[in-house]
Amino acid sequence: MLAEALEHLVRGVVDNPDDVSVRDKQLRRGSILEVRVHPDDLGKVIGRGGRTATAFRTVISALAGRGGARIDFVDVDRRR
Repeated sequence: MLAEALEHLVRGVVDNPDDVSVRDKQLRRGSILEVRVHPDDLGKVIGRGGRTATAFRTVISALAGRGGARIDFVDVDRRR
């Protein structure tokens, strides 16, 4: 449910909504949502000074409730 909500929010911000994918990973420390967007949209998702990313995290933490969820914006352009 959280992954779908976050994907819907992110699709509304970016220029390439078809390239948005959100994966829900369950780790020992809890749930983490990995957001992947088109490389040209990464700046829009993070926002000036991280304000947009902070807003996404605030909304998702409110939806998650007590369990909480972390959000990771993955740079798909970065080489490993």
